Amino acid sequence: MVRSARVSSARKDLRSRMLTQVSEVVPVPAWPFSLLVLSCGGCWSVTAKMLRNLLALRQIGQRTISTTSCRHFKNKVPEKQKLFQEDDEIPLYLKGGIADVLLYRATMVLTIGGTAYAMYQLAVAAFPKKQE
Repeated sequence: MVRSARVSSARKDLRSRMLTQVSEVVPVPAWPFSLLVLSCGGCWSVTAKMLRNLLALRQIGQRTISTTSCRHFKNKVPEKQKLFQEDDEIPLYLKGGIADVLLYRATMVLTIGGTAYAMYQLAVAAFPKKQE
């Protein structure tokens, strides 16, 4: 009990140290327009082009997470409701279109094929070969 408390407190201490360590960007004249990034995992050389790409990626990430949306999607729910509620003698599981038909047929082929293969294996197991 005491050992597990020590282990959990050591884990919390390690986690807090890892969270407080921040990468430092230090200019290094090794290559033209390069920076050396020092962190707890080691060091890397970052060129100006890579840095621009990283900053652009960060901006893209912020834009996609943004709560405002520049795209306005059309509400297709009423159309789908009409499609699925009309009585046209098509089963409900096939009303979604060609993708539903392909999935249904693939499922049927795999089911029938698997059943036939299982019966074949049962027949083989029921009538073993005679040993001479």
